[in-house]
Amino acid sequence: MLLFAPDGIGEVDASTDLVSVIITAVANHEHGPLRPGDIVVVTSKVVSKAENRSASALDRESAIAAESQAVVAQRGNLRIVRTQTGLILAAAGVDNSNVDPSRILLLPRDPDASAQRLANDLSRAAGGDVGVIVSDTAGRPWRLGQTDHAIGAAGVRMLEPYAGQVDPYGNELAVTTMAVADELAAAADLVKGKLAGRPVAVIRGRGDLVGTQPAGRLGANAIVRSGREDLFSHGSREAVLAALCRSLGMPEAYEHLVGLSATEAAEVLLHRSVLGEEASQLVRDLLAAATALGEQNGTPEGQA
Repeated sequence: MLLFAPDGIGEVDASTDLVSVIITAVANHEHGPLRPGDIVVVTSKVVSKAENRSASALDRESAIAAESQAVVAQRGNLRIVRTQTGLILAAAGVDNSNVDPSRILLLPRDPDASAQRLANDLSRAAGGDVGVIVSDTAGRPWRLGQTDHAIGAAGVRMLEPYAGQVDPYGNELAVTTMAVADELAAAADLVKGKLAGRPVAVIRGRGDLVGTQPAGRLGANAIVRSGREDLFSHGSREAVLAALCRSLGMPEAYEHLVGLSATEAAEVLLHRSVLGEEASQLVRDLLAAATALGEQNGTPEGQA
């Protein structure tokens, strides 16, 4: 398998023909031009710039709120949220790196649609199917450091299920499913780099992953855990707060209370409910204990 990141992309803005820029940069590389079966990994920042997804840096907090569907965890000013497209990211993916200091970048409004448009045009230019992954950087709740993963994709296999296959020892695999798109995004970042000015990478030699995908597995949204599958839908403190809000008949209060201290949140809940002194003290104790546990567990990492 060959990975390379061409130079020559340059600064991208809303007037940039991103497809032409990518085609030219790849053609000028020693391994160019772009070929059918190639997978093009494009960092979300250049897609956002090309789609004019930016705002004033002064509006950062309101932009994060607008991009957020729900708060998963909050420690001080750091918010881990579920975005409007279902991704779990720090600050809703709102970023101020590799952009003019007066501006901030928002994620593409529909990363899968962005990937599909690029895949259509790049495939026509290459004369055959080209896969596209839109990548972004994120932390993981159980490991330090960040890695790139796929937030949008088109024409690329998302998952590689091994359930039902047998390993060399005769054990039948039951649940193993590899997140191929995320592995490709992370591998591409090794040649793109964060500060090298090469926001596009080409992966060659895995044409078996490229082409029309089965219904239900189209795009990176197909690999987002949600509902009952999401075992990390809240932080430790936030899970207790959400449960209390629901049990007291005011689930809508969660988004307002999640940014408050344990004492403040408890007082708001108790003011809006009718509880005896013993039950009220239990609410205060639960929130205080959950907050202490959250602080003991540390701050979720993942700020891009």
